[in-house]
Amino acid sequence: MRKRDFIIFFSIVLSVHSLINFYIFIRGHEAIMHKPMLRTIFIGVFVFLSLSYIAGRFLERVSLSWFSSTMVWIGSFWLGAMVYFLLMILAVDVLRLANSLISFFPDFITSDYQRAKEVTAIIASVSVVIIVIAGYMNARIPRIKTLNLEISKNSHAMKELSIVAVSDIHLGTIICKSRLQRIVKKMNALDPDLVLLPGDVVDEDLAPVIKQNLGETLRTIKSRYGVIAVTGNHEYIGGAEAAVRYLTEHGITVLRDAAMKVNGSMYIVGREDLSANRFGGWQRKSLQEILNGVDKSFPIILMDHQPFGLHEAENNGIDLQFSGHTHHGQLWPFNYITRKIYEVSWGYKKKGDTHVYVSCGVGTWGPPLRLGNTPEIVNMKLRFV
Repeated sequence: MRKRDFIIFFSIVLSVHSLINFYIFIRGHEAIMHKPMLRTIFIGVFVFLSLSYIAGRFLERVSLSWFSSTMVWIGSFWLGAMVYFLLMILAVDVLRLANSLISFFPDFITSDYQRAKEVTAIIASVSVVIIVIAGYMNARIPRIKTLNLEISKNSHAMKELSIVAVSDIHLGTIICKSRLQRIVKKMNALDPDLVLLPGDVVDEDLAPVIKQNLGETLRTIKSRYGVIAVTGNHEYIGGAEAAVRYLTEHGITVLRDAAMKVNGSMYIVGREDLSANRFGGWQRKSLQEILNGVDKSFPIILMDHQPFGLHEAENNGIDLQFSGHTHHGQLWPFNYITRKIYEVSWGYKKKGDTHVYVSCGVGTWGPPLRLGNTPEIVNMKLRFV
């Protein structure tokens, strides 16, 4: 990542993180302001939680250890908790504002307003704990999504093809060796002809991946025609060249604005991530340039991490595009935002003769939680007619 872009990116993230934590802190402090002992504990715990993720990520880069990993885990859970504390506090403040205009709060609230704040804080805290636990359990159980698709092209040697596609694994401290082993076990049980990894295989920092030797677990993926990946934005945030080199050294073919023929029967096309320009300092090729020399009478499958400009695949004769990146918001209600940003936030769509599938991914970024979506391993069963 270029230094200037990193500073801008980090500054924005840190500012938003700080403002949200400050808002939650002020409202939480108000609820216990008349309890000195509890207030002291609250301040200490809150400062620790609010700084844990940033501190853990920093320590990972300085010296990876059990302490840095613990801080990342604690901080990651707090990121999820922050979201739902923020939503609940905003809801309460909206009600308070409305009540100041048109009084409607019942007497048991207005007669002892401080007590009402304390009870509200307890209810909110218990609710957030339940939400975080539910989201964590959901995130740990990937489901198999099966797609049966017909492609109207002659693949010559093949009449059918079973593809297992897994996006957004985010290997690192959170998606660790045991998680990856479970994911790979489910993938191998599908007996794939081909495995596709459309970006964000690595979650920024490569050090936890190397320390846990996750590359050797990636080697255990079984596929008749290989494992093919493309870069995602997180490879670029952490350093794309090092991530690509690591994946290549462990048996994964990484397509970077390139096309390759598989079994003499079809083409797999892999685009460089859109972040190449912003974080890598170079412009990715157009799809038309990449397809120069590709025989379009054969089936063509495209991997492009971020599902922008789906019309480009349709206009260039792509038969199937597979993307990820969106996580479908990962945490409700962010899915409403991703639906506005992307033509397809999660799921299947057909544009002309082009099949498009956008996966919500199998891993997590930031909070190790999923709410409003389910992590998935996609099994695409193609029939060439």
